[in-house]
Amino acid sequence: MFTCNYKTLRVSFNEFHNTEDKERPQYGEFCLLELKDGRHTAGEWHPSGGDKSLNGKFIRGTADTVEIGEVAKWHTLERYDLTECLETEELNWINLGHEKEDGYSVQFEGFKSINDGDLPKNDQYCLLIRNDGSLAAGRWDELRNCDVPGSFIYAPALASYSIKEVWAWTALSNDEVFDVELEREREEKEEEELNRNPSTDAELFKYGKKIDVYYEKALEKLRKDYHWATLNMMKKKEPFEIAPLHGKYVFGHVSKSWYNGAPVVQEWKEGKTADEFIDFLCEYTRETVKENNPEEKFKYGLDIQVYLDKAFENTKKDYRWLDKKMLKDCYQYDIKKVKGDLEFVSRYGNEGKFTVENAESADRFIEWVTHEYQNAALRANKSVATYNVSFKGVEIHGWHLERYTFYKLKSGDYKVSVTAGDRTTGGSRDFFITPYCFEAKTYEEFLDRYEEIVPGGSFGLYKEDLLPDEKLKKFLGY
Repeated sequence: MFTCNYKTLRVSFNEFHNTEDKERPQYGEFCLLELKDGRHTAGEWHPSGGDKSLNGKFIRGTADTVEIGEVAKWHTLERYDLTECLETEELNWINLGHEKEDGYSVQFEGFKSINDGDLPKNDQYCLLIRNDGSLAAGRWDELRNCDVPGSFIYAPALASYSIKEVWAWTALSNDEVFDVELEREREEKEEEELNRNPSTDAELFKYGKKIDVYYEKALEKLRKDYHWATLNMMKKKEPFEIAPLHGKYVFGHVSKSWYNGAPVVQEWKEGKTADEFIDFLCEYTRETVKENNPEEKFKYGLDIQVYLDKAFENTKKDYRWLDKKMLKDCYQYDIKKVKGDLEFVSRYGNEGKFTVENAESADRFIEWVTHEYQNAALRANKSVATYNVSFKGVEIHGWHLERYTFYKLKSGDYKVSVTAGDRTTGGSRDFFITPYCFEAKTYEEFLDRYEEIVPGGSFGLYKEDLLPDEKLKKFLGY
């Protein structure tokens, strides 16, 4: 590694170009920027209207850009290799370009190393010296809940430099993105301080600060209408907790922030007294309790095989080739007592732990299992022929249609697979084309029935898009 002491190192940039002189970087060139308000940042130049266009922006990351109108000066970061300098132990000053008596220069110092445990603040934009001696810049992304502490994002689609690529860093100027992060951090600290010793409203918490006391009082009232009601049933609907918020205890829904794991409290505000909250709990959980009537939920008895057999028979109506050997990789189901209540439960393979399936009725549970059996049947029925539908520029609720493929299956049946995505994610879905569709006498009538399964508004192509495709018509047997 380099022998130069980064703690005393100063780097001077001496060859700035002025945007007022109509000087622009080359397309894709990464530059240090001085903004018209005196702040410093960096970005990759992208002209709008051709490589030599005077209009454009400097890209720092996904949805993170600086327009050319904000920039006073720019200095390339790409044409320097500091390796030889950094291998000189006594060096503490590097000039990038010749210093001129009347020239303009900017100096950066205060470099730190991640190897010393010095990390930027989240969303802080930094000047970087990489391990290969090159200069770069990027916004620090803390990557919470990951095995690595973070990385420096420098381009769209989260393109980044890992910490293993960076020798030293120093912060550039604050910007709007970082200021938002600082404000969030300030609010978090303020909230944490307020909640160290939260106050308690006597009217709101006159029955104490144990949430189950309030649930039990609501349960007593519910049992007048639903004798089967239990605390466990009530809590199947997102449960309320008692938690500190803004320096006082409140009733609310509590979740964890995806961002940093901090508690997020959605306060109940529909009343001001304990009894009003209890009445609210009754109405809030009423429908859930009503739907969990054991007599309705287990109306076919407590033998799980009865329910699985019904799901199997339902599947066989359209998926005629299904046999029980095809279900060996499906979930295992049972009926067990959980917290005192009978529940449908499932587990995969030999996993020891069962998961509760919150089906409100026997018929709803059978529907879930039927859907799983349908997927198993499709997986087992191999395709023997395919046809890819041609299309151009189809957008579906912000996603772009990528593939629309019909398959003829070994059994003689058909399915269709639809794939769509955006810049960062995507997904596919398979649909079985039921025999009912093929009972249609004309191709137009077939497409009408087909659209009930794969509606154009949801999956990109409508009847009028498919109708003129004679090859598809022939592939489907019409």
